[in-house]
Amino acid sequence: MGKLIRISGPVVEADGMAGTVMYEVVKVGKEGLMGEVIKIVQDRAIIQVYEDTAGLVPGEPVEGTGLPLSVELGPGLLPSIYDGIQRPLESIAEKTGSLFLPRGVNVAPLDHSKKWEFKAVKKAGDKVKKGDVLGTVQETDLIAHKILSPHDGTLKTIHSGKFTLDDTVAVIDQAGKSSNVTMVVRQPVRKARESAEKLNPTIPLITGQRVVDMFFPVAKGGTCAIPGPFGSGKTVTQHQFAKWSDTQIVVYIGCGERGNEMTEVLTEFPHLVDPKSGKPLMQRTILFANTSNMPVAAREASIYTGITIAEYYRDMGYDVSLMADSTSRWAEAMREIGGRLEEMPGEEGYPAYLARRLAEFYERAGRVRTLGSDERYGSITVIGAVSPPGGDINEPVSQNTLRVTKVYLALEAALAQRRHFPAFNWLRSYSLYTDSLDPWFSQSISADWPKQRAEAMGLLQKEAELQEIVQLVGPDALPEKEQLVLATTRSLREDFLQQSAFHDIDTYSSMRKQYLMLRNILAFHARATAALDLGVQLKRVLAMPIRNNLGRMKEVAEGHLSTLEGLQGEIDKAFDELSRKQ
Repeated sequence: MGKLIRISGPVVEADGMAGTVMYEVVKVGKEGLMGEVIKIVQDRAIIQVYEDTAGLVPGEPVEGTGLPLSVELGPGLLPSIYDGIQRPLESIAEKTGSLFLPRGVNVAPLDHSKKWEFKAVKKAGDKVKKGDVLGTVQETDLIAHKILSPHDGTLKTIHSGKFTLDDTVAVIDQAGKSSNVTMVVRQPVRKARESAEKLNPTIPLITGQRVVDMFFPVAKGGTCAIPGPFGSGKTVTQHQFAKWSDTQIVVYIGCGERGNEMTEVLTEFPHLVDPKSGKPLMQRTILFANTSNMPVAAREASIYTGITIAEYYRDMGYDVSLMADSTSRWAEAMREIGGRLEEMPGEEGYPAYLARRLAEFYERAGRVRTLGSDERYGSITVIGAVSPPGGDINEPVSQNTLRVTKVYLALEAALAQRRHFPAFNWLRSYSLYTDSLDPWFSQSISADWPKQRAEAMGLLQKEAELQEIVQLVGPDALPEKEQLVLATTRSLREDFLQQSAFHDIDTYSSMRKQYLMLRNILAFHARATAALDLGVQLKRVLAMPIRNNLGRMKEVAEGHLSTLEGLQGEIDKAFDELSRKQ
């Protein structure tokens, strides 16, 4: 047992810590505050404390636990609200009756007294491999929690029935040595969980957001960065991804956001309805709440806690979407801790290892073939919001994030101010997954999906070039074909790219609907261009009633897509009639 000799905010120093190892969890002070060893110099240990250190004085005891920073994994994770080190906020509030998080309170992350119905899928005598499913527990109405074998061996016993987390549900014989299997395991957070094979990103994450799915697709198991200034729509975008993306589990990490924003998440998420099942979205969601006034060390740990839990569900064979809001606050926590450690700062005061830490976090995303004898696949898609000061993405956190993520969705304040949502700048955003995902789109949706996307993006880029001329001489000075380009791109922007998160129908568009909407807009443009070549005046083309149908496409419900399928024929018919009148 050591003793405190120096306190500097969340970082303390203790003497007499011989035998302590890096990243060991220790109990600091008389109240046993939770801390983690982050540096060792001879028999002195530098410790980052995950709770408020106000009132600590030199001479108070420091005791090692011999364990790394770990999380408890088992039934009961869904639906829960934790802080950055997996302390259950609701249970602490019930225990203490306090609206604030008291320090030194020790509450287990999972309820060890509750009994769960365990249904065995293996039987005694079966040979099992590490990662095999031994049985299932119906954790919520939406999610069956799978209990996995911790190692290879032969099942000596396994029983169905009601058990607590600590009860033995199976016994595995390992070459004459028996080991008990319970429904709870502990996992160090700074080490990624094993998988059998990491797979290439060839399947898209379908979000239902047209600008993302059509122009900047995210792969299942991919990484996505959403930098943007305050008020541009980062939180609403992550809500939409959580609600509509085709994943089974959502892990939302509120990492150092303002208290009012985190409160909004905590009050809104429990009332969101999962559109696929009609059940509360929280039944497949885990929230981590870390506001900017909480201890910075816990904020730094929350990212690792969240991704470890995501890996646990991935190994069951689920697709997981992890929302980190925002990694800028996480980096600021590292900067503060680095300053307390008197480390040599890097650019803008951030630690020199900022890029490595960001890369290590995003590298834990991916689609994998899980351990076990059955063919089971799971994925973690990481969507990280970045909050650059003033929206300037040239700062270190944004730049280092863009180096390791494959999708960049550029939120822009100017678009948000024009009430264009989602406020993604279609000329600055990009996706590096398009080439690997195009075969899936071509086979599953339409063979001309990539061609349509390229044509639409070409028109939007042409519009940006023409806008410079328009600002000087006005649109009427342009040739009619270029005026038609401006009319078509306006339709693309207002009728396709714009999407209301609060409209019952427009909030989600299936891949088929997205394809039909874009096909109809481009079909109108192609027929209009041909009409101009035949001498038809542009004002007659733009006055055609069929254009009103294009503007109402987003209001067509998913069950009535035949309306959109027949719209191309109506466009051809309208232009044929216009040609006859010419």
